Amino acid sequence: MLKKITGALLAFGFAGLTWAQQIDLNKATEVELDALKGVGPVLTKAVMDERKKAPFKDWEDATSRVKGLGPQKASSLSGQGVRVQGSAYTVKVADKKPAASKDAGADKAAAKAAKPADAATKAPPAKN
Repeated sequence: MLKKITGALLAFGFAGLTWAQQIDLNKATEVELDALKGVGPVLTKAVMDERKKAPFKDWEDATSRVKGLGPQKASSLSGQGVRVQGSAYTVKVADKKPAASKDAGADKAAAKAAKPADAATKAPPAKN
């Protein structure tokens, strides 16, 4: 019985720690922002300055208004528990950069390989 009670208390304790680590970008203090990995005094000041003008509506609003807060940084911060209006950052299709296709490199290599083959099929010039 004691083990069950202890287990339940630990479960609630860990749940409380997880809940306590969420920070709202509109309400975070300067110290809380500076404590985040990847956030320094310059980004903290930029967030605080933009927040004074108007609270952030969502992550898109925050990333568009704060210089230095792009999709990659927003994703990192969201992973650390930062929220905007209670929402975690989600990557939108427009935010993803088109990756260089491995097939494109293979296509170029195939094109190079095809050129010598085309040259080999042509008849050599006639010698007089």
